[in-house]
Order: sequence, then structure tokens, then C-alpha cells
Amino acid sequence: MKILVIQTASIGDVILSTAVVEKLRAFYAEATIDMLVKKGCESLFVAHPFLNEVLVWDKGRQKTLNLLHLIAVVRKKHYDVVVNVQRFFSTGLLTVLSGARQRFGFAKNPLSVFFTKRYPHNIGDSQGAFSHEVYRNQQLISSITDNSPERVRLYPSKEQWNSVSKYIGDRAYICVAPASLWFTKQFPKHKWVEFLHHVDSDTLIYLIGGKDDFALCADIANSIPEKRTLNLAGKLSLLESAALMSRASMNFVCDSSPMHLATSVDAPTTAVYCSTIPEFGFGPLSSNSTIVQAKDNLACRPCGLHGHRECPQGNFLCAENIDIDDLVSRLS
Repeated sequence: MKILVIQTASIGDVILSTAVVEKLRAFYAEATIDMLVKKGCESLFVAHPFLNEVLVWDKGRQKTLNLLHLIAVVRKKHYDVVVNVQRFFSTGLLTVLSGARQRFGFAKNPLSVFFTKRYPHNIGDSQGAFSHEVYRNQQLISSITDNSPERVRLYPSKEQWNSVSKYIGDRAYICVAPASLWFTKQFPKHKWVEFLHHVDSDTLIYLIGGKDDFALCADIANSIPEKRTLNLAGKLSLLESAALMSRASMNFVCDSSPMHLATSVDAPTTAVYCSTIPEFGFGPLSSNSTIVQAKDNLACRPCGLHGHRECPQGNFLCAENIDIDDLVSRLS
């Protein structure tokens, strides 16, 4: 059997979709499983033990032309099953034209009427029960596996472990990923600094993130000169970051991709939620994980599914009202 899993959204969404790969592998050990992701996410699957090939869609330049090329490539591979974890027209078109006998996807996809099976994708809210994204994704393969998702998982290679080994020693350390693509998902810099003043002087602090996060991490590090702090933003690959997080005594993250990196290696996690809410169904899944958020019942929260460039209310109370002691308690 030849299977293609499609998820061309953000890094975090791609990481969560690995539970689908794990489940398919558990049920079809001899199957050839490929993954299709957008350019920039392929590094997550370097030396992945279960994936045969990772197809890449470059959305940054000649997006439509690259999509048409991918459609041709997919058709030539003669997949038996295509699982589309994305909900937009472009991947719907790819799924429909794949030639696969079985095509699974979400009903929200504009072309889902042409899928073999389609399933609901219901985002939760603060008023009732909700389902995590891994359960929503599991629906897509429930007819060929079962209803129980496997864990989200990535596989740092030996080389990636060796690359971060110099940061892993006898001394305890925490990882802090302070940034997010969205301002209202990001715990404010001064709140991070306030919290990090409480870290024991013997504990190392590794600030992690992408290249664009280097300046923020540098500002935080410069604000706590008395602490043993190292700015690693932009210096580690995604899988190197995951490896480092797996050995941390605790990882402090926002509602962003580092939270899912921690989940992928079952690393201890404290996720700080500002404008978004865990009920959306994208929270941490590590065995040692918790969510820290404002205790106030703010009428304006959540203000959106993905966050905003600035607080619509102009006060950012969903972040400012978070009790620092809730983070401090996770240091022990």
C-alpha cells in the first residue's frame, strides 16, 4: 500500500499531524508512507524512520506553478490512499487529482465533496467540551485504523543529538521559547524577565527560537545578567531544539510551535496562553504538561483563533493578568 499524508500548514500543525503517520505505521507496517509539507517544514523529517519520502511545496515563489508540478508528481506515484489534513482549496485540488482510490479529508475543504470520506473539523470554545487536534486528525483514518490516535512524535538524529550534547551536562537547565508569530499569543518581554528572576542561580537558562527571535531573546538575557543565560535563538534546527527540550527540567513556551516540539519528544512543558484558549484543541500533550493563563473571565478572550498583531482592546489583560507565581511553581 502507498499512502500520502498532506499537511502544508504551519510547523505546529505539521508536527501534530505526525500522529497520523504513527498510526498508519502501526496498522500498516509494510506500507510506503510519504508526507507532503510546505517548504521550511521538511527539516522536521530528516532521517525519519517511517517516512519513505517528503514532498515539498514551495509556496514562497511561483506558488501555483509549483502546485501544478506537485500534482503531476503525485499522480505518477499512484498512491492508494491520500490523507489530507489541510482544509484549503489547493490541497483539496491535489487530493482530488491524485488518482488515489481512497481520499480522506475534512468537510471544510471546498473540494471535499469529491473525497471518498470527509469528516467534521470543529474548533472548540470556552463554553463546552472540545476535542484536541490529534483526535480531529485521527477521524481521517478511522475507517482504515481505529478511533484512538497515536502520540505526536519526531525523531532527532544521532547527528542532531551530538550537536546539542555540549549544552546537556550535569547542571539542570530550562528552555524558554518566548516568541510567537502573533503578538497576542506572546507573553510580554517584561513578564518573562520578571519570571526568570526567580530561577535558581545554579540553573541554566536556554532561550530558544528562530532567527527572527534573536533580538527578543537577547533583550531578555541582557535584563537578567545575574543569571546563567544563553541565547540559542536561530542557532539550532527544529530537531536540535526538540532534542535539547527533551532533557530540560522544564520548557516554558507560548501557544506556538515550540510547544508542539516539546510534545513531539514528550518533554516537560509549561504553556503560557494569552489571547488564545486551550479549548481550541491545540494544547500541549506531554505527560508532564500544564497550561498557565489569566484567571480572570475576560469577555474579550479569545479574540481570535490565531491571535493579532496588537491587542484589540489596547490593554493586553489576557497576558498582563497572568500570575507569575503560576510559572514559578513549575520550576520545582
